[in-house]
Amino acid sequence: MTGFSIGGIRAQFPALSLTDNGKPRIYLDNPAGTQVSQHVIDRATRAMIEQNANLGGAFVTSQMALALVEEAHAAAAQFYNAPSANDIIYGANMTTMTLAMSRNLQKTLNISEGDEIVLSRMDHDANVAPWLLVAADTGATVKWLEFDTESFEFPGDALDKVLSDKTRIVAVGYASNCTGTINDVKSMCAKARSVGAISYVDAVQFAPHGVIDVQDIGCDFLVSSAYKFFGPHQGIMYGRSDVLESLFSYQVRPALEYGAPGKFETGTAPRETLAASLGAIEYIASLDDGYIGLPLSRNRVVSGMRAAMGHEMSLTRQLIGGLSSIKGVKVRGITSDNAMARRVPTVSITMDGKNPEDVATSLAKDNIFLWSGHNYALEPIHHMDLMKDGGVLRIGLAHYNTADEVDTFLERLEELA
Repeated sequence: MTGFSIGGIRAQFPALSLTDNGKPRIYLDNPAGTQVSQHVIDRATRAMIEQNANLGGAFVTSQMALALVEEAHAAAAQFYNAPSANDIIYGANMTTMTLAMSRNLQKTLNISEGDEIVLSRMDHDANVAPWLLVAADTGATVKWLEFDTESFEFPGDALDKVLSDKTRIVAVGYASNCTGTINDVKSMCAKARSVGAISYVDAVQFAPHGVIDVQDIGCDFLVSSAYKFFGPHQGIMYGRSDVLESLFSYQVRPALEYGAPGKFETGTAPRETLAASLGAIEYIASLDDGYIGLPLSRNRVVSGMRAAMGHEMSLTRQLIGGLSSIKGVKVRGITSDNAMARRVPTVSITMDGKNPEDVATSLAKDNIFLWSGHNYALEPIHHMDLMKDGGVLRIGLAHYNTADEVDTFLERLEELA
Protein backbone atom coordinates (compact mmCIF):
# COMPACT_ATOMS: atom_id res chain seq x y z
CA MET A 1 0.00 0.00 0.00
CA THR A 2 1.25 3.48 -0.91
CA GLY A 3 -0.51 6.53 0.45
CA PHE A 4 -3.76 6.65 2.40
CA SER A 5 -6.30 4.16 1.08
CA ILE A 6 -9.30 3.34 3.27
CA GLY A 7 -9.51 -0.14 1.77
CA GLY A 8 -5.84 -0.78 2.42
CA ILE A 9 -6.13 0.64 5.94
CA ARG A 10 -9.07 -1.56 6.89
CA ALA A 11 -7.36 -4.67 5.54
CA GLN A 12 -4.68 -4.24 8.19
CA PHE A 13 -7.16 -4.51 11.10
CA PRO A 14 -8.39 -8.08 11.75
CA ALA A 15 -11.24 -6.83 13.97
CA LEU A 16 -12.79 -4.80 11.14
CA SER A 17 -13.67 -7.94 9.16
CA LEU A 18 -15.57 -9.63 12.00
CA THR A 19 -19.31 -10.19 11.75
CA ASP A 20 -21.99 -11.34 14.19
CA ASN A 21 -24.91 -13.29 12.77
CA GLY A 22 -23.97 -11.94 9.38
CA LYS A 23 -23.86 -8.31 10.51
CA PRO A 24 -20.60 -6.40 10.17
CA ARG A 25 -19.35 -4.56 13.22
CA ILE A 26 -19.37 -0.76 13.08
CA TYR A 27 -16.90 0.56 15.63
CA LEU A 28 -17.97 4.02 16.77
CA ASP A 29 -16.72 3.40 20.32
CA ASN A 30 -13.22 4.62 19.45
CA PRO A 31 -12.90 7.35 22.14
CA ALA A 32 -12.93 4.55 24.72
CA GLY A 33 -10.39 2.45 22.82
CA THR A 34 -9.46 1.71 19.22
CA GLN A 35 -8.86 -1.53 17.35
CA VAL A 36 -5.29 -2.65 16.56
CA SER A 37 -3.54 -3.48 13.32
CA GLN A 38 -1.93 -6.81 12.50
CA HIS A 39 1.46 -5.12 12.75
CA VAL A 40 0.78 -4.23 16.40
CA ILE A 41 -0.28 -7.83 17.09
CA ASP A 42 2.83 -9.18 15.36
CA ARG A 43 5.07 -6.83 17.35
CA ALA A 44 3.58 -8.07 20.63
CA THR A 45 3.84 -11.72 19.59
CA ARG A 46 7.48 -11.36 18.61
CA ALA A 47 8.26 -9.72 21.94
CA MET A 48 6.72 -12.59 23.89
CA ILE A 49 8.64 -15.17 21.84
CA GLU A 50 12.01 -13.52 21.14
CA GLN A 51 12.43 -10.62 23.59
CA ASN A 52 10.93 -11.98 26.81
CA ALA A 53 13.59 -11.34 29.46
CA ASN A 54 14.61 -8.83 32.08
CA LEU A 55 17.30 -6.27 31.41
CA GLY A 56 20.97 -6.30 32.29
CA GLY A 57 21.94 -9.84 31.31
CA ALA A 58 24.78 -10.92 29.04
CA PHE A 59 22.59 -13.39 27.16
CA VAL A 60 20.90 -12.67 23.86
CA THR A 61 17.26 -12.51 25.05
CA SER A 62 18.12 -9.86 27.62
CA GLN A 63 20.06 -7.87 25.05
CA MET A 64 17.14 -8.05 22.61
CA ALA A 65 14.77 -6.93 25.38
CA LEU A 66 16.99 -3.92 26.10
CA ALA A 67 16.99 -2.99 22.41
CA LEU A 68 13.20 -3.21 22.39
CA VAL A 69 12.88 -0.95 25.45
CA GLU A 70 15.18 1.61 23.89
CA GLU A 71 13.35 1.49 20.54
CA ALA A 72 9.98 1.95 22.25
CA HIS A 73 11.16 5.01 24.15
CA ALA A 74 12.76 6.48 21.04
CA ALA A 75 9.55 5.94 19.03
CA ALA A 76 7.42 7.70 21.65
CA ALA A 77 9.91 10.59 21.63
CA GLN A 78 9.33 10.89 17.87
CA PHE A 79 5.56 10.70 18.39
CA TYR A 80 5.59 13.54 20.93
CA ASN A 81 8.63 15.37 19.44
CA ALA A 82 10.34 15.11 22.82
CA PRO A 83 13.96 16.30 22.96
CA SER A 84 15.16 12.93 24.27
CA ALA A 85 14.00 9.35 24.73
CA ASN A 86 14.88 9.84 28.41
CA ASP A 87 11.93 12.24 28.64
CA ILE A 88 9.52 9.36 27.93
CA ILE A 89 7.93 7.28 30.70
CA TYR A 90 5.89 4.15 30.05
CA GLY A 91 3.23 2.98 32.50
CA ALA A 92 -0.02 1.08 32.89
CA ASN A 93 -2.35 3.79 31.52
CA MET A 94 -2.93 7.52 31.73
CA THR A 95 -5.04 7.29 34.89
CA THR A 96 -2.56 5.20 36.85
CA MET A 97 0.37 7.33 35.71
CA THR A 98 -1.40 10.58 36.63
CA LEU A 99 -2.31 9.30 40.09
CA ALA A 100 1.35 8.37 40.66
CA MET A 101 2.78 11.59 39.22
CA SER A 102 0.35 13.72 41.22
CA ARG A 103 1.83 12.21 44.39
CA ASN A 104 5.39 12.75 43.17
CA LEU A 105 4.60 16.39 42.48
CA GLN A 106 2.75 16.84 45.76
CA LYS A 107 5.79 15.66 47.70
CA THR A 108 8.45 17.44 45.63
CA LEU A 109 6.60 20.76 45.47
CA ASN A 110 5.54 20.46 49.11
CA ILE A 111 2.01 21.49 48.21
CA SER A 112 0.19 22.74 51.26
CA GLU A 113 -2.64 24.93 52.51
CA GLY A 114 -2.65 28.25 50.69
CA ASP A 115 -1.42 26.75 47.42
CA GLU A 116 -3.75 26.57 44.42
CA ILE A 117 -4.42 23.94 41.74
CA VAL A 118 -6.24 24.87 38.52
CA LEU A 119 -8.49 22.23 36.95
CA SER A 120 -10.82 22.15 33.96
CA ARG A 121 -14.58 21.61 33.75
CA MET A 122 -14.02 20.04 30.33
CA ASP A 123 -11.73 17.20 31.39
CA HIS A 124 -11.92 13.45 31.81
CA ASP A 125 -11.87 12.56 35.50
CA ALA A 126 -8.39 11.04 35.14
CA ASN A 127 -7.06 14.61 34.99
CA VAL A 128 -9.36 15.85 37.72
CA ALA A 129 -9.72 13.32 40.55
CA PRO A 130 -5.96 12.82 41.17
CA TRP A 131 -5.55 16.56 41.74
CA LEU A 132 -8.69 16.75 43.88
CA LEU A 133 -7.12 14.07 46.07
CA VAL A 134 -3.93 16.12 46.35
CA ALA A 135 -5.99 19.13 47.38
CA ALA A 136 -7.97 17.09 49.92
CA ASP A 137 -4.77 15.73 51.48
CA THR A 138 -2.89 19.04 51.59
CA GLY A 139 -5.54 21.70 52.07
CA ALA A 140 -4.71 23.30 48.72
CA THR A 141 -7.45 25.29 47.00
CA VAL A 142 -8.93 24.13 43.69
CA LYS A 143 -9.88 26.70 41.07
CA TRP A 144 -11.82 25.84 37.93
CA LEU A 145 -11.59 26.72 34.26
CA GLU A 146 -15.21 27.13 33.13
CA PHE A 147 -16.19 26.55 29.50
CA ASP A 148 -19.06 28.20 27.65
CA THR A 149 -21.94 25.71 27.27
CA GLU A 150 -23.05 27.34 24.01
CA SER A 151 -19.71 27.59 22.19
CA PHE A 152 -18.21 24.54 24.01
CA GLU A 153 -14.91 26.42 24.27
CA PHE A 154 -13.05 28.30 26.98
CA PRO A 155 -13.25 32.10 26.84
CA GLY A 156 -9.87 33.61 26.05
CA ASP A 157 -9.49 34.97 29.57
CA ALA A 158 -10.71 31.84 31.42
CA LEU A 159 -7.26 30.91 32.72
CA ASP A 160 -6.30 34.51 33.48
CA LYS A 161 -9.25 34.71 35.90
CA VAL A 162 -8.02 31.85 38.07
CA LEU A 163 -4.22 32.08 37.85
CA SER A 164 -2.27 33.68 40.67
CA ASP A 165 1.16 33.62 42.25
CA LYS A 166 -0.19 30.84 44.48
CA THR A 167 -0.90 28.51 41.54
CA ARG A 168 1.29 25.40 41.70
CA ILE A 169 -0.28 23.11 39.09
CA VAL A 170 -2.43 23.71 35.99
CA ALA A 171 -4.03 20.49 34.70
CA VAL A 172 -5.82 20.76 31.35
CA GLY A 173 -6.99 18.55 28.51
CA TYR A 174 -5.71 18.83 24.95
CA ALA A 175 -9.09 17.65 23.61
CA SER A 176 -12.29 16.82 25.45
CA ASN A 177 -13.54 13.23 25.44
CA CYS A 178 -17.06 14.67 25.78
CA THR A 179 -17.38 17.81 23.67
CA GLY A 180 -14.52 17.03 21.29
CA THR A 181 -13.15 20.57 21.69
CA ILE A 182 -9.42 21.05 21.05
CA ASN A 183 -8.03 23.49 23.59
CA ASP A 184 -5.24 26.03 23.16
CA VAL A 185 -2.87 24.18 25.45
CA LYS A 186 0.14 26.08 24.16
CA SER A 187 -1.25 29.35 25.48
CA MET A 188 -2.37 27.71 28.70
CA CYS A 189 1.06 26.22 29.36
CA ALA A 190 2.74 29.56 28.69
CA LYS A 191 0.44 31.27 31.19
CA ALA A 192 1.09 28.54 33.77
CA ARG A 193 4.84 28.98 33.31
CA SER A 194 4.52 32.75 33.75
CA VAL A 195 3.40 32.25 37.36
CA GLY A 196 5.84 29.41 38.05
CA ALA A 197 3.23 26.63 37.91
CA ILE A 198 3.65 23.11 36.54
CA SER A 199 1.55 22.37 33.44
CA TYR A 200 0.06 18.89 33.06
CA VAL A 201 -1.68 18.05 29.76
CA ASP A 202 -4.04 15.12 29.19
CA ALA A 203 -3.64 14.28 25.48
CA VAL A 204 -5.51 10.96 25.52
CA GLN A 205 -8.36 12.14 23.30
CA PHE A 206 -6.14 14.23 21.03
CA ALA A 207 -3.39 11.68 20.34
CA PRO A 208 -5.31 9.56 17.77
CA HIS A 209 -6.40 12.63 15.83
CA GLY A 210 -3.64 15.22 15.72
CA VAL A 211 0.08 15.98 15.69
CA ILE A 212 1.59 16.42 19.16
CA ASP A 213 4.68 18.59 19.64
CA VAL A 214 5.63 18.97 23.29
CA GLN A 215 8.46 21.34 22.49
CA ASP A 216 6.10 23.70 20.69
CA ILE A 217 3.43 23.38 23.39
CA GLY A 218 5.96 24.11 26.13
CA CYS A 219 4.30 21.80 28.65
CA ASP A 220 5.97 20.24 31.67
CA PHE A 221 4.03 16.98 31.35
CA LEU A 222 1.88 15.40 28.66
CA VAL A 223 0.35 11.95 28.79
CA SER A 224 -1.77 9.73 26.55
CA SER A 225 -2.79 6.08 26.33
CA ALA A 226 -1.64 3.91 23.43
CA TYR A 227 -4.89 1.97 23.27
CA LYS A 228 -6.58 5.16 22.09
CA PHE A 229 -4.23 5.34 19.07
CA PHE A 230 -4.39 1.77 17.77
CA GLY A 231 -2.02 0.23 20.30
CA PRO A 232 -2.13 -1.79 23.54
CA HIS A 233 -3.44 -0.88 26.97
CA GLN A 234 -0.53 1.28 28.07
CA GLY A 235 0.17 4.86 29.09
CA ILE A 236 2.95 7.04 27.67
CA MET A 237 4.10 10.20 29.44
CA TYR A 238 6.42 13.02 28.44
CA GLY A 239 8.12 14.96 31.20
CA ARG A 240 10.43 17.94 30.82
CA SER A 241 13.91 16.66 31.62
CA ASP A 242 14.86 19.18 34.29
CA VAL A 243 11.54 18.64 36.07
CA LEU A 244 11.90 14.86 35.93
CA GLU A 245 15.40 14.93 37.36
CA SER A 246 14.32 17.12 40.27
CA LEU A 247 11.27 15.04 41.18
CA PHE A 248 10.97 12.61 44.04
CA SER A 249 9.74 9.20 42.88
CA TYR A 250 8.04 6.38 44.74
CA GLN A 251 10.21 3.38 43.85
CA VAL A 252 11.69 0.16 45.17
CA ARG A 253 15.18 0.62 46.64
CA PRO A 254 17.31 -0.92 43.86
CA ALA A 255 15.69 1.39 41.33
CA LEU A 256 16.30 4.60 43.28
CA GLU A 257 19.74 4.93 41.69
CA TYR A 258 18.18 5.36 38.25
CA GLY A 259 17.58 8.68 36.61
CA ALA A 260 14.65 9.39 34.30
CA PRO A 261 12.82 7.55 32.94
CA GLY A 262 13.75 4.47 35.00
CA LYS A 263 13.03 5.98 38.39
CA PHE A 264 9.39 6.50 37.38
CA GLU A 265 8.84 3.13 35.67
CA THR A 266 7.98 0.86 38.57
CA GLY A 267 8.57 -2.86 38.21
CA THR A 268 9.33 -4.66 34.96
CA ALA A 269 7.71 -3.03 31.97
CA PRO A 270 5.75 -5.65 30.00
CA ARG A 271 7.74 -6.35 26.85
CA GLU A 272 4.65 -7.18 24.80
CA THR A 273 2.94 -3.84 25.41
CA LEU A 274 6.14 -1.85 24.85
CA ALA A 275 6.51 -3.67 21.54
CA ALA A 276 2.87 -3.08 20.65
CA SER A 277 3.13 0.64 21.48
CA LEU A 278 6.19 0.83 19.24
CA GLY A 279 4.17 -0.96 16.58
CA ALA A 280 1.29 1.50 16.88
CA ILE A 281 3.61 4.45 16.29
CA GLU A 282 5.21 2.62 13.35
CA TYR A 283 1.73 2.04 11.96
CA ILE A 284 0.80 5.74 12.23
CA ALA A 285 4.05 6.67 10.48
CA SER A 286 3.08 4.39 7.58
CA LEU A 287 -0.25 6.04 6.81
CA ASP A 288 1.20 8.37 4.18
CA ASP A 289 4.06 6.41 2.63
CA GLY A 290 2.78 2.85 3.17
CA TYR A 291 5.98 1.56 4.79
CA ILE A 292 5.67 -0.05 8.23
CA GLY A 293 8.77 -0.49 10.34
CA LEU A 294 12.00 1.07 11.48
CA PRO A 295 13.65 3.47 11.04
CA LEU A 296 11.13 5.96 12.31
CA SER A 297 11.40 9.69 11.77
CA ARG A 298 9.47 12.64 13.08
CA ASN A 299 8.58 13.65 9.52
CA ARG A 300 7.01 10.24 8.84
CA VAL A 301 4.98 10.37 12.06
CA VAL A 302 3.66 13.83 11.18
CA SER A 303 2.90 12.92 7.55
CA GLY A 304 1.09 9.76 8.58
CA MET A 305 -1.04 11.52 11.16
CA ARG A 306 -1.94 14.30 8.72
CA ALA A 307 -3.04 11.73 6.15
CA ALA A 308 -5.40 10.23 8.74
CA MET A 309 -6.62 13.68 9.79
CA GLY A 310 -7.74 14.49 6.25
CA HIS A 311 -9.97 11.41 6.09
CA GLU A 312 -11.33 12.02 9.58
CA MET A 313 -12.19 15.64 8.78
CA SER A 314 -14.35 14.51 5.87
CA LEU A 315 -16.15 11.94 8.04
CA THR A 316 -16.69 14.47 10.83
CA ARG A 317 -18.36 16.94 8.47
CA GLN A 318 -20.56 14.13 7.16
CA LEU A 319 -21.49 13.00 10.67
CA ILE A 320 -22.25 16.44 12.12
CA GLY A 321 -24.13 17.50 9.01
CA GLY A 322 -26.29 14.39 9.25
CA LEU A 323 -26.89 14.77 12.97
CA SER A 324 -27.90 18.41 12.55
CA SER A 325 -30.65 17.36 10.14
CA ILE A 326 -32.30 14.88 12.53
CA LYS A 327 -35.16 16.42 14.48
CA GLY A 328 -34.68 16.35 18.24
CA VAL A 329 -30.91 15.73 18.12
CA LYS A 330 -28.57 18.28 19.68
CA VAL A 331 -24.80 18.09 19.20
CA ARG A 332 -23.03 18.98 22.43
CA GLY A 333 -19.97 20.43 20.77
CA ILE A 334 -18.67 22.58 17.93
CA THR A 335 -20.78 22.19 14.76
CA SER A 336 -19.71 25.10 12.53
CA ASP A 337 -18.19 23.78 9.31
CA ASN A 338 -15.41 26.37 9.36
CA ALA A 339 -14.47 25.39 12.93
CA MET A 340 -13.92 21.66 12.38
CA ALA A 341 -10.18 22.14 12.95
CA ARG A 342 -10.98 23.11 16.54
CA ARG A 343 -12.46 19.73 17.40
CA VAL A 344 -11.64 16.02 17.22
CA PRO A 345 -14.15 13.54 15.73
CA THR A 346 -15.56 12.69 19.16
CA VAL A 347 -19.18 13.83 18.96
CA SER A 348 -21.62 13.75 21.89
CA ILE A 349 -25.34 14.23 21.36
CA THR A 350 -28.62 14.28 23.25
CA MET A 351 -32.02 13.35 21.81
CA ASP A 352 -35.35 14.78 22.88
CA GLY A 353 -37.30 12.25 24.93
CA LYS A 354 -34.63 9.55 24.59
CA ASN A 355 -32.37 8.06 27.25
CA PRO A 356 -28.82 7.74 25.84
CA GLU A 357 -28.37 4.25 27.26
CA ASP A 358 -31.57 3.03 25.60
CA VAL A 359 -30.43 4.41 22.25
CA ALA A 360 -27.00 2.80 22.61
CA THR A 361 -28.65 -0.52 23.46
CA SER A 362 -30.88 -0.33 20.38
CA LEU A 363 -27.94 0.48 18.14
CA ALA A 364 -25.95 -2.41 19.61
CA LYS A 365 -28.61 -4.79 18.29
CA ASP A 366 -27.64 -3.58 14.81
CA ASN A 367 -23.94 -4.12 15.62
CA ILE A 368 -23.29 -0.38 15.87
CA PHE A 369 -20.99 0.08 18.85
CA LEU A 370 -20.89 3.28 20.89
CA TRP A 371 -21.05 4.51 24.48
CA SER A 372 -23.53 6.47 26.54
CA GLY A 373 -23.62 8.15 29.94
CA HIS A 374 -20.90 10.36 31.39
CA ASN A 375 -17.96 8.44 29.88
CA TYR A 376 -15.85 9.49 32.91
CA ALA A 377 -16.30 13.11 31.85
CA LEU A 378 -18.08 14.00 35.09
CA GLU A 379 -17.23 17.70 35.05
CA PRO A 380 -18.50 18.56 31.55
CA ILE A 381 -21.65 16.45 31.98
CA HIS A 382 -22.46 18.19 35.27
CA HIS A 383 -21.49 21.60 33.82
CA MET A 384 -24.00 21.08 30.98
CA ASP A 385 -26.60 19.77 33.48
CA LEU A 386 -27.00 16.49 31.59
CA MET A 387 -26.43 13.92 34.32
CA LYS A 388 -30.11 13.83 35.32
CA ASP A 389 -31.02 12.87 31.75
CA GLY A 390 -28.50 10.05 31.49
CA GLY A 391 -25.57 12.00 30.05
CA VAL A 392 -24.88 11.81 26.33
CA LEU A 393 -24.68 9.41 23.43
CA ARG A 394 -21.09 9.53 22.19
CA ILE A 395 -20.07 8.78 18.61
CA GLY A 396 -16.34 8.48 18.05
CA LEU A 397 -14.77 8.24 14.61
CA ALA A 398 -11.33 6.92 13.73
CA HIS A 399 -9.41 6.99 10.47
CA TYR A 400 -10.47 3.40 9.69
CA ASN A 401 -14.18 4.26 9.67
CA THR A 402 -15.95 4.74 6.35
CA ALA A 403 -18.53 7.08 4.88
CA ASP A 404 -20.88 4.10 4.44
CA GLU A 405 -20.62 3.34 8.17
CA VAL A 406 -21.50 6.93 9.02
CA ASP A 407 -24.51 6.76 6.68
CA THR A 408 -25.67 3.47 8.22
CA PHE A 409 -25.46 4.97 11.71
CA LEU A 410 -27.31 8.14 10.72
CA GLU A 411 -30.09 6.19 9.04
CA ARG A 412 -30.62 4.00 12.09
CA LEU A 413 -30.44 6.98 14.48
CA GLU A 414 -33.08 8.85 12.48
CA GLU A 415 -35.38 5.82 12.78
CA LEU A 416 -34.88 5.81 16.55
CA ALA A 417 -35.44 9.56 16.80
